[in-house]
Amino acid sequence: MFEQCLYFNTTSLARQLEREWASAFKPFGLTPSQAFMLRVVLDKAPLLQSELALEMNISRPTATRCLDGLERLTLIKRVSSEKDGREQEIHPTKKAMEIKDAINAASGAVTKRLKKVLGTKHFEDVVGQLQGISSALK
Repeated sequence: MFEQCLYFNTTSLARQLEREWASAFKPFGLTPSQAFMLRVVLDKAPLLQSELALEMNISRPTATRCLDGLERLTLIKRVSSEKDGREQEIHPTKKAMEIKDAINAASGAVTKRLKKVLGTKHFEDVVGQLQGISSALK
């Protein structure tokens, strides 16, 4: 019935992938959204919230909710920005920096397993196609 439906098939895949990464990030007390956001902050800080939302392809209110959770976990801090007085910069805390390698390793393990199941070439082709579709729809 939904063989040609991009929405149904991508959301079905997203639910399966959500379970994979939820399991990987559970030991850190993080949801996949929080973990991926934290990885961006760890790699690109300091970031304005608007820059982070753009990087993750999410709305600013969605970024705010996720950042609120990371702040409650004391993994990020917000600092007044000298670049833009209307926004705050996002910085990782020492606690976040201490788990950076472990979070990256957990995510890498999922990717490695998926590449093994799907085949590296197929995995990379699909990711590239999805990125192309996403860019075309912007």
